[in-house]
Amino acid sequence: MKRKLLPLTMMLCAGLVTAVITFIRGYSIIYKLVSLLIVFLVFYAIGSVIVMFLDHFDKVNSRQEMIEDEVIEKDADGDVIGQVDQTSEGE
Repeated sequence: MKRKLLPLTMMLCAGLVTAVITFIRGYSIIYKLVSLLIVFLVFYAIGSVIVMFLDHFDKVNSRQEMIEDEVIEKDADGDVIGQVDQTSEGE
């Protein structure tokens, strides 16, 4: 599933549950609409935060992979001789 659809999916599923529960219990239409609006806003915010964290973790992981892919050659004194990218060597 695409990540940008995650908040919308969470919001709609929570809204469906809220609508069914308020319908079964026979609440007034104003109470149903207010509770549905609150649930929509809360679950959209939660979904957006989750997507933000997942995007952040992907950036950190990709940055870490790029660092691990680089090989730095050093001589006996510790001076850098050259930098080799492992991805281009295999081709």
